[in-house]
Amino acid sequence: VQTKKEETLPPSHSQNIPTFYFPRGCPKEKVNIDAVIAKIEKTFSEFPNERATLEDMGKVAKACQCPLYWKGPLFYCAGGERTGYVSVHKFVAMWRKVLQTCYDDAAKFVHLLMNPGCNYLVQEDFIPFLQDVVNSHPGLSFLKEASEFHSRYITTVIQRIFYTVNRSWSGKITCNELRKSNFLQNVALLEEEADINQLTEYFSYEHFYVIYCKFWELDTDHDLYIDRKDLARHNDYAISNRMIERIFSGAVTRGKKAQKDGKISYADFVWFLISEEDKKTPTSIEYWFRCMDLDGDGALSMYELEYFYEEQCQKLENMAIEPLPFEDCLCQMLDLVKPQHEGKITLHDLKRCKLTNVFFDTFFNIEKYLDHEQKDQFSMLRDGEGESQEVSDWEKYAAEEYDILVAEEAANDQWNDGYEAELNPVDHQKASVLKYQMEKRPFFEMPSHLADVDLDEYDYDEDFE
Repeated sequence: VQTKKEETLPPSHSQNIPTFYFPRGCPKEKVNIDAVIAKIEKTFSEFPNERATLEDMGKVAKACQCPLYWKGPLFYCAGGERTGYVSVHKFVAMWRKVLQTCYDDAAKFVHLLMNPGCNYLVQEDFIPFLQDVVNSHPGLSFLKEASEFHSRYITTVIQRIFYTVNRSWSGKITCNELRKSNFLQNVALLEEEADINQLTEYFSYEHFYVIYCKFWELDTDHDLYIDRKDLARHNDYAISNRMIERIFSGAVTRGKKAQKDGKISYADFVWFLISEEDKKTPTSIEYWFRCMDLDGDGALSMYELEYFYEEQCQKLENMAIEPLPFEDCLCQMLDLVKPQHEGKITLHDLKRCKLTNVFFDTFFNIEKYLDHEQKDQFSMLRDGEGESQEVSDWEKYAAEEYDILVAEEAANDQWNDGYEAELNPVDHQKASVLKYQMEKRPFFEMPSHLADVDLDEYDYDEDFE
């Protein structure tokens, strides 16, 4: 046997391959760090003993060329919460390190908020930042005297951040996820927009108010947890029992303590309500797909579709409406989704579909299913491609529900004016519509021991594939 002669390989040129992976942002042209530091030192020289309090940090943030509401993270990262102030030397040392190691806003923001040794953000990391927003944003000034609601608002915003930004469902926001999202643009807008309700994606107080009111109506014992029976009452029993069971199964909720007791937390409810009212976003499609994928094989089989449709048929018969046979319904849904592989519907198929809300509602929301049945598919397609790009289904829902809540409270006020006036914790003379809402809602009279933000019950340790 003739041995094969070894070919001599050309010399390796691997050292010439340019770096292409930048987890902390792509280094830009040389930043003049000394010039930035000099500007920061000049700003600190204006403060007594060259020490900045949290109130002073707005000027420091500007000297760092950061948006105003980075002031809290800058203050806490430099150790300000321990002494109530930050010295110029400590701050300069901290910021110099950030400039030398973080090359874009996403990397800087993660560095400021994260725990030492981590390279991602968990839910608790956002609390000090959001508390500073609550304390200092003019659009939330009416909340000053109602500190027990700070934690509810903060919890809601944190859930909305993770709902939109944490595309991996890991409970850990990475630099890359933050970079791909519009969250930091929204943080920058906090400075420009005095009306917090204009920032509808994360910070809107009106959106929080709608979510919290919906939860409060279901949480009859007001322990900030709801069980299956409570959730089933949502929207007059519109969601099927089989879907309620799936939500409580752990397919889309986390927190071993709550699941053990057969309950879900307020944080879980935020995800549920946003997913229920807008079934076209990537997260909501993933949410309902997880619920419908009974065997977790990554595809919806015809058996799984029939399992959910059976209860819909029963509900329709109870309403004296003749249901469409499953075979006919299946043909309609397959025409709607156009799956790539016969006999199963994948997550990818649903994300390509323009009418995922129609698909999901057919299988577990009887009210919305009947609404869709009264429309023709062409008009629904127009709705799916046109207006919803401007205003999401969630924003439309939140605006309508908020108007209803305002109208209800105005009507109740005529009956309860004398009695309610004694309960109001905030001065009437300064009342805005939002403050008026907060004072009038009976559930705003709550024991303050619930005010502490405790995110333990939704600890996102494990990753979900």
